[in-house]
Amino acid sequence: MKRTIFIFSALIIAILLLLRLAEYSYFSGISSIEIILAMVAVAFFAIGWYLNRRKAQVVQLVSSKPINTKKIEELGLSNREYEVLCKLSEGLSNKEIGQKLFVSENTVKTHVSNILVKLNAKRRTQAIQIAKEMSIIPT
Repeated sequence: MKRTIFIFSALIIAILLLLRLAEYSYFSGISSIEIILAMVAVAFFAIGWYLNRRKAQVVQLVSSKPINTKKIEELGLSNREYEVLCKLSEGLSNKEIGQKLFVSENTVKTHVSNILVKLNAKRRTQAIQIAKEMSIIPT
């Protein structure tokens, strides 16, 4: 956490220094406004690129756990029920799952009910937690 705060503080200071330098060079007549805007754009591009790479590394580390397909078969989850379970883990409602999978909301409710029974869960959140512990859905 301290490292993240330090990185963001350093980025903010660097941007402020860049803006001060741009202000000085513009008012002293050393460079035009187009060059200053280009410098600021390049700085923000570099920051965005860096943050995107960091996030991609974190996602790769988190999702590196393999899916246990044998456990899915042991539970007797159908392909459609597994798809619904994955959509549940994304936090989608029954209506949204139905729209994404091109099925009715009642069909989704049936699949969710079957998933709860097969995972021995009482609530959707509990089913997701159990599925993550069994490594049958991506974390």
